[in-house]
Amino acid sequence: VEVTWWDGGLLPPRPKGHPDGVIGKIRGGGCMFKGSKGTLLCGVYGKNPYLIPDSFASSYKKPEPYLKRIELSHMMDWVRACKESPDNREEASANFEYSGPLNEMVVMGVLAVRLQGLNKELEWDGKNMKFTNISDNDTIIQDKDPVNAKAFAEELIKHKYREGWTM
Repeated sequence: VEVTWWDGGLLPPRPKGHPDGVIGKIRGGGCMFKGSKGTLLCGVYGKNPYLIPDSFASSYKKPEPYLKRIELSHMMDWVRACKESPDNREEASANFEYSGPLNEMVVMGVLAVRLQGLNKELEWDGKNMKFTNISDNDTIIQDKDPVNAKAFAEELIKHKYREGWTM
């Protein structure tokens, strides 16, 4: 799977068969899934999905739902799971096995925006939690001053927090 993150007013190229001016008007963001037969577009959390081209959309049969539907929100579902007894707990829909890698992907998008001054595609080594193609000499402008891009990225990835409070 190839993931491309668009943010900060940057928009993806308009897919073939997609009406002008629709991308960018989805409130709060959205997703685009490109497949071999067509493209699926939807809002945040998969709201209001639609397929293009219309020829594919008209022949598509929607599958029957098979995943549990969350009544309130994924956050409250997580709270519910925390409160349940471990002996008969139903796993949360957004458990850490799922949400950990999702969070890493979202943070990579934020980092890509913060490092866009490098003007290159960034290569990520998830196992070692670092970019592999930022050199020791690469710089970006941060608050009007040049800074070392590699050190900047490393600080964002593994932030050094102050000492905790003691009593």
